[in-house]
Amino acid sequence: MKLLINVNGEKREIVEGLTIGQLLEELDIRPGRVVIELNRDIVSREAYDSSILKEGDALEIVHFVGGG
Repeated sequence: MKLLINVNGEKREIVEGLTIGQLLEELDIRPGRVVIELNRDIVSREAYDSSILKEGDALEIVHFVGGG
């Protein structure tokens, strides 16, 4: 079954049961370089693999940018 979520303001169709960690892998994003906000709450890195996404979830992926 497919679900609709919002990722950084854009609708995205995902398979049911997908975790945040699996989504990051699909998007080719390294978990150590981002902060995840799920429905306005920060998710700890330790919870990425146990946080299952649900229909209508709003996910914000914030990338760290270095510079000087």
